[in-house]
Amino acid sequence: MYPSRFEGPKRPPPPSPPPAYIPPKPAVSYIVDCIYEYTYIWLRSGENFWFYPTYVDADGVAGFRWSGSYWYFYGIDQRFIDAVACPPIPTLF
Repeated sequence: MYPSRFEGPKRPPPPSPPPAYIPPKPAVSYIVDCIYEYTYIWLRSGENFWFYPTYVDADGVAGFRWSGSYWYFYGIDQRFIDAVACPPIPTLF
Protein backbone atom coordinates (compact mmCIF):
# COMPACT_ATOMS: atom_id res chain seq x y z
CA MET A 1 0.00 0.00 0.00
CA TYR A 2 1.03 3.57 -0.55
CA PRO A 3 2.01 5.68 2.48
CA SER A 4 -0.74 7.37 4.46
CA ARG A 5 -0.58 10.73 2.67
CA PHE A 6 -3.62 9.45 0.77
CA GLU A 7 -6.42 9.98 3.24
CA GLY A 8 -8.88 7.87 1.32
CA PRO A 9 -10.86 7.87 -1.86
CA LYS A 10 -12.18 11.18 -3.13
CA ARG A 11 -14.57 9.42 -5.51
CA PRO A 12 -16.68 6.32 -5.10
CA PRO A 13 -15.47 3.05 -6.63
CA PRO A 14 -16.64 2.05 -10.10
CA PRO A 15 -20.24 0.83 -10.17
CA SER A 16 -19.43 -2.46 -11.90
CA PRO A 17 -16.69 -5.10 -12.02
CA PRO A 18 -13.83 -4.76 -14.52
CA PRO A 19 -13.91 -6.54 -17.89
CA ALA A 20 -13.71 -10.34 -17.79
CA TYR A 21 -10.61 -10.48 -20.01
CA ILE A 22 -6.94 -9.53 -19.64
CA PRO A 23 -5.76 -7.08 -22.30
CA PRO A 24 -2.43 -7.56 -24.09
CA LYS A 25 0.55 -6.01 -22.31
CA PRO A 26 1.71 -2.92 -24.23
CA ALA A 27 5.36 -2.13 -24.91
CA VAL A 28 4.90 1.52 -23.83
CA SER A 29 2.22 2.84 -21.49
CA TYR A 30 1.46 5.72 -19.13
CA ILE A 31 -0.85 5.50 -16.12
CA VAL A 32 -1.92 9.14 -16.51
CA ASP A 33 -3.62 8.18 -19.79
CA CYS A 34 -5.83 5.77 -17.86
CA ILE A 35 -7.29 8.03 -15.16
CA TYR A 36 -10.95 7.12 -14.44
CA GLU A 37 -10.72 4.08 -16.74
CA TYR A 38 -10.68 0.35 -16.05
CA THR A 39 -6.93 -0.33 -16.15
CA TYR A 40 -4.96 -3.54 -16.08
CA ILE A 41 -1.63 -3.16 -14.25
CA TRP A 42 1.50 -5.30 -14.41
CA LEU A 43 3.93 -4.71 -11.54
CA ARG A 44 7.68 -5.24 -11.73
CA SER A 45 7.25 -7.96 -9.07
CA GLY A 46 5.21 -10.05 -11.54
CA GLU A 47 1.87 -9.32 -9.87
CA ASN A 48 -0.98 -8.04 -12.08
CA PHE A 49 -4.56 -6.90 -11.45
CA TRP A 50 -7.45 -4.65 -12.50
CA PHE A 51 -7.28 -1.12 -11.14
CA TYR A 52 -9.36 2.06 -11.46
CA PRO A 53 -7.01 5.05 -10.97
CA THR A 54 -8.52 8.26 -9.57
CA TYR A 55 -5.34 10.15 -8.62
CA VAL A 56 -1.91 10.34 -10.26
CA ASP A 57 1.11 12.45 -9.34
CA ALA A 58 4.88 12.18 -9.78
CA ASP A 59 5.28 9.81 -6.83
CA GLY A 60 2.25 7.59 -6.82
CA VAL A 61 -1.09 6.43 -8.05
CA ALA A 62 -4.25 5.93 -6.02
CA GLY A 63 -7.61 4.50 -6.88
CA PHE A 64 -9.45 1.22 -6.52
CA ARG A 65 -8.10 -2.29 -6.92
CA TRP A 66 -10.33 -5.23 -7.85
CA SER A 67 -10.19 -8.09 -5.33
CA GLY A 68 -12.04 -10.55 -7.54
CA SER A 69 -15.37 -9.69 -5.93
CA TYR A 70 -15.22 -6.02 -4.84
CA TRP A 71 -13.25 -2.78 -5.25
CA TYR A 72 -11.05 -1.45 -2.42
CA PHE A 73 -8.97 1.71 -2.11
CA TYR A 74 -5.34 1.16 -3.06
CA GLY A 75 -2.24 3.26 -3.69
CA ILE A 76 1.11 2.38 -5.19
CA ASP A 77 4.42 4.01 -6.05
CA GLN A 78 4.75 4.52 -9.82
CA ARG A 79 8.25 3.03 -9.77
CA PHE A 80 6.72 -0.41 -9.07
CA ILE A 81 4.55 -0.35 -12.21
CA ASP A 82 5.92 -2.16 -15.26
CA ALA A 83 3.04 -1.54 -17.70
CA VAL A 84 -0.62 -0.53 -17.83
CA ALA A 85 -3.41 -1.07 -20.34
CA CYS A 86 -6.78 0.69 -20.38
CA PRO A 87 -8.43 -0.72 -23.48
CA PRO A 88 -11.77 0.56 -24.71
CA ILE A 89 -14.61 -1.42 -23.17
CA PRO A 90 -16.79 -3.00 -25.86
CA THR A 91 -20.43 -1.96 -25.81
CA LEU A 92 -23.55 -3.29 -27.48
CA PHE A 93 -23.98 -0.06 -29.49
